[in-house]
Amino acid sequence: MRPAQLLTVLDCEFASTAEGHHTPVMLWGPPGVGKSQIVAQIAAKHCVPVIDIRLSQMEPSDLRGIPFRTGDTVEWAVPGILPNAARHGAQGILFLDEITSAPPSVSAAAYQLILDRRLGEYEVPPGWAIFAAGNRQGDRGVTYTMPAPLANRLSHFEMETNLDDWVTWAWNNGIDERVIAFLRFRPELLFDFDAAHNPVAFPSPRSWEFAHRSLQKFGNQPALLLGALQACVGPAAGIELHAFIGSLEQMPDLDHILQGKEVPVPDEIDLQYAVATALVGRAIRIRAQADANEMIGRILNYANRFPQKEMGVMLVSDLHRAIGDQLFQVPEFTNWASAVGEVMLHG
Repeated sequence: MRPAQLLTVLDCEFASTAEGHHTPVMLWGPPGVGKSQIVAQIAAKHCVPVIDIRLSQMEPSDLRGIPFRTGDTVEWAVPGILPNAARHGAQGILFLDEITSAPPSVSAAAYQLILDRRLGEYEVPPGWAIFAAGNRQGDRGVTYTMPAPLANRLSHFEMETNLDDWVTWAWNNGIDERVIAFLRFRPELLFDFDAAHNPVAFPSPRSWEFAHRSLQKFGNQPALLLGALQACVGPAAGIELHAFIGSLEQMPDLDHILQGKEVPVPDEIDLQYAVATALVGRAIRIRAQADANEMIGRILNYANRFPQKEMGVMLVSDLHRAIGDQLFQVPEFTNWASAVGEVMLHG
């Protein structure tokens, strides 16, 4: 399932705790696709805490608690890490991460917590959603087969990678537009993991964020930049991104485009992706200016000039993802939509 769809699913599951309809959710997927981050996004949207329990690092007693004697009976001390309405708030997310990497003795201790929302005398507060995540067995991580009794206590979703969803996230989180442009040019490199070769560094949504950080840190140190990019996304993808960035010196003048001057569209397809993405970045930065709609209109006019209409559609689709419905207030949008004809705007 696409990340954007999973966001809606998890949002509904969190909201359903109020009506008592919540079902614990299990997110499956390879490393680096953003399983943990999608949970964090739901928590941030609702301004609630996430208690992230890494089951792979725990012993059974860490969940069940420790017994202690009270008179002639034995009681259990509830672990302080488990959600408590007084300490943590009435609402939140209990996130059982790396559940497929937990030894069977630990996952068995989670059965009652997941299904019955309790462990002995302890009860999960009613406003808390329970989400879990883990890698699949073929992903070269340390994984155990999920026991049927545990699997039957969860609803299961497999998280896919999707470039449009990642681009939306990237614009909202300030990812370097050169990385966005490169992945528009080479979409198959958003996630490229071959478990058979067990690579150390490989392209994934998470590692492209690391590449963004490397550009900020080593962008002014040419001797280090290539190695830093390869350390994040692997040798081959790092070389390609480095070469792509080097070619951007040939890009047309974006200021001239925003001023409405006649600027030729580059012949090279990689530069077309680069200029399209760079114009979206400019639109984000100018959107609050008094003359923003005029300049966005000039971007739309430029979108009409690409030899391949699909390139203009990509530009305008990303523009909509980045600035929202402000795009529809620009008079040139109607002209652009009429010009593209049968090529529809999806976004």
